[in-house]
Amino acid sequence: MVANDRTDLVALPMSHHHTTTRRVEFADTDMAGIVHFSRFFLWMEQAEHDFLESHGLTVVFEDEGFRHGFPRVGASCDYLAPARYRDILAISVILESVGKSSLKYIFRFHVNETPVAVGRLATCLCRLDDTGMHSIPLPGWMRSRLPDTAG
Repeated sequence: MVANDRTDLVALPMSHHHTTTRRVEFADTDMAGIVHFSRFFLWMEQAEHDFLESHGLTVVFEDEGFRHGFPRVGASCDYLAPARYRDILAISVILESVGKSSLKYIFRFHVNETPVAVGRLATCLCRLDDTGMHSIPLPGWMRSRLPDTAG
């Protein structure tokens, strides 16, 4: 991808998606009155939680006597246009892929019909025990609740 060519970031597949909204609050903005870049990472995480909850899942849970969660193993965001105080952001969450133990997402941010940002997030299911955190395969009951990304 050429650094200034953002067309592939906007024209992403809409299958396997969930949309949520957030209002830009004053605390989300910088001195120029636009959303601070770091807020997009917070909103990606919140939108991921909304997506999982819409499928009867959560990012932290107990199973077989152990605590489990989805630590982040990668995150990025490309900014396409500014968002400002009181804008309503539509955030589309797209489950890009389901791996052996990982979930990868794409987040598309829009104000009205204007693309504002495209983010990516990679997570890995881990079990927490007395020896630390360990990556484990996604259990069948969890896979059955997630959209099929093969199509």
